[in-house]
Amino acid sequence: MSQNLFEYKAELELHRNAPLADRMRPRTLDEFEGQSGIIGEGRLLRRAINADKVGNLLLHGPPGIGKTTLARIIAGQTRSHFSTLNAVLAGVQDIRKAVDAAKKRLELHHLRSILFIDEVHRFNRSQQDALLPWVENGTISLIGATTENPYFEVNKALLSRSRIFRLKALEAPDLHRLIHRAINDHDRGYGDLKVQVTNEAAEHLVGISNGDARSLLNALELAVETTKQNEEGYICIDLRIAEESIQERAVLYDKQGDAHYDTISAFIKSLRGSDGDAALFWLARMVEAGESPRFIFRRMLIAASEDVGLADPNAIVIVEACAAAFERVGMPEGLYHLSEAALYLACTDKSNTTTGFFEALKSVRREENQEVPIHLRDPNRDQNGFGDGSNYRYPHAFEDHWVAQQYLPKALQGEVFWKPSRNGWEGKRRSIMLERKVAQLAAADEAGYRDQVALSNSPKDPVLERWLQRQINQESERMSLLSQKLWSDLSWNRQDRVLVIGGRSLLWALEPLKAVPEGGVTVLTETLEEKHYLAAQVDLIEPISRPQIIDGGSNALNQLPAKHEFEFVGGRLTKQILRDTNLKDLCKFFTNKCTINSESRFLISQACIGPAEGLSQLRNKLKLPTKKLQLLQSIIKKEREWLHAGNYEEDFINVLKQLGWKVKIHTWEELLSLELEKKLIKRWFNQASEYKNLIDEKFPPEAMNMLKEISRKLEGQQIPQKLRHQRLICSRK
Repeated sequence: MSQNLFEYKAELELHRNAPLADRMRPRTLDEFEGQSGIIGEGRLLRRAINADKVGNLLLHGPPGIGKTTLARIIAGQTRSHFSTLNAVLAGVQDIRKAVDAAKKRLELHHLRSILFIDEVHRFNRSQQDALLPWVENGTISLIGATTENPYFEVNKALLSRSRIFRLKALEAPDLHRLIHRAINDHDRGYGDLKVQVTNEAAEHLVGISNGDARSLLNALELAVETTKQNEEGYICIDLRIAEESIQERAVLYDKQGDAHYDTISAFIKSLRGSDGDAALFWLARMVEAGESPRFIFRRMLIAASEDVGLADPNAIVIVEACAAAFERVGMPEGLYHLSEAALYLACTDKSNTTTGFFEALKSVRREENQEVPIHLRDPNRDQNGFGDGSNYRYPHAFEDHWVAQQYLPKALQGEVFWKPSRNGWEGKRRSIMLERKVAQLAAADEAGYRDQVALSNSPKDPVLERWLQRQINQESERMSLLSQKLWSDLSWNRQDRVLVIGGRSLLWALEPLKAVPEGGVTVLTETLEEKHYLAAQVDLIEPISRPQIIDGGSNALNQLPAKHEFEFVGGRLTKQILRDTNLKDLCKFFTNKCTINSESRFLISQACIGPAEGLSQLRNKLKLPTKKLQLLQSIIKKEREWLHAGNYEEDFINVLKQLGWKVKIHTWEELLSLELEKKLIKRWFNQASEYKNLIDEKFPPEAMNMLKEISRKLEGQQIPQKLRHQRLICSRK
């Protein structure tokens, strides 16, 4: 008994001489400060501890927040044997000893074992693998504590068998309660002494501790133990003493750990968020912790392209110049260069459009047919044999050093990877790119309109839509010219209001949008589908400058306020609009909405050559027998009658004149060519095509078979197309 008593006294003396942080270590969950989100009443971990069903745990968080303490509390409330290892000191041999002891306890006493491993991330892969079989079969339950992110530092197999709890740094109220307990606890703290801590001193200690309970209690202990009692017997801890007890905040920063990655992440996100003050704070924290300036510059160079990009192409030049200057100057003056680069990145315009590369990369990995188009190939080797490089159009030979031609493989034509933002340098370029892009989108409609027969009443088909996109660059330049011709020679006023009819494309509204920034543009579409199609293009424009879009044809004009009038009306009218719309009602509606001195401009285009006539131009390559030639001529005759059936444009002009408009007509023809591709052939002859219905109705089955056969033989050839344009210039009498 005397030996036991001696051991008890020795243990009591050891406890009394232990540091305050160790003496004040909580023994129950009720004494545990902080982590209410994990061990608060009703929380999962608290329920598991109370039910002795803890299982395997990984406790992750910064130092001094209670990971080891929580493990000891679990040990005190569990009916399992609790043993500990420190990963810094232990090896595989120690793990085996702990496992062997756990096996014996389980076999002899049916007693489970909990093994607590502090700093578990210090174990290498082989040491962690040595734990895995015994954790898996339940020989031991593992509780690991780590200051590093377990998802990076702990074996995935162990992770999958453990529940991870992330403990947070203690908050100020938690730390203030720790101070109060420490100076009032008679058994473990300074309750037997008369200790007074001023509010300023307490605030300083809490702030300096950075959420670390151990750091706080160590500072408090130093302050109390080194301060003499005053005449009244009190130990008074004021701000001066508190500042002497802990000279400065310890920067939590491990260059290989979470703090390293978290801090650089906060720095980059501050740059991206254009917060110069936050960027300087995180930069100062990294510098103070000894982070390599080269690493910081490297990350800023990445940000200059990833987060600033083409909004300010000068950003990467500035950062690179600062990095070079730093190498020449060194520390401490080089801090100015770090600061300058960070502030420039934080304050300049932002854009992440360079990430369009990764969209292109997806297409590279997804698409199968990625052959370089013939006109883009190197002509120096196979131009004579295979035509490589032929038909390439040299951009510098054209106005503005740009010409519409396709640069993507056929399977990807029409794809968009780079979408310029509205910011900085690329924001200024955006308007030019927008005009070209809108012209390209409009050209998709034009490619089909040039062959009205092909587009008539045909269903939506993703493959055919892709074919239309492939026609885009061939049409963009001429479509822009048509739009400019429609609106040319008008005396615009910035406050004018413009109504665009037949608004299948934003192209026809571009000129008015630029000319009347303080007025407004309204686009009238025939259907809701057209409205949605147009809305996708309108989304490229600044919200305040976007036109108003209304659908439903002429009846939709009733949606406008009664006093909403227009100085100009115009647009592109297709044969379908003229045929399917009540022209008299349409003209009445926009006439009623026009001011007395208003002017109207309309472009009416009519296809003059149908598929059969286009194919017949190449008949010398086919060597058709006389009977088939005669049948082809009969089809061409019927085509012409069908294409010119109904004088819809004349009817439209007559209605305008009846309503008091004076009309001038300017007519011209346009000769074009179109490549005969499988998708175009399919579009001509699909079941819903008006052209197919015409041939089936007027001719025997061999007529359709002949046209399909000719089309297949001529695939890849250029067939002629001809459009007749009429520009109507209308003014009130």
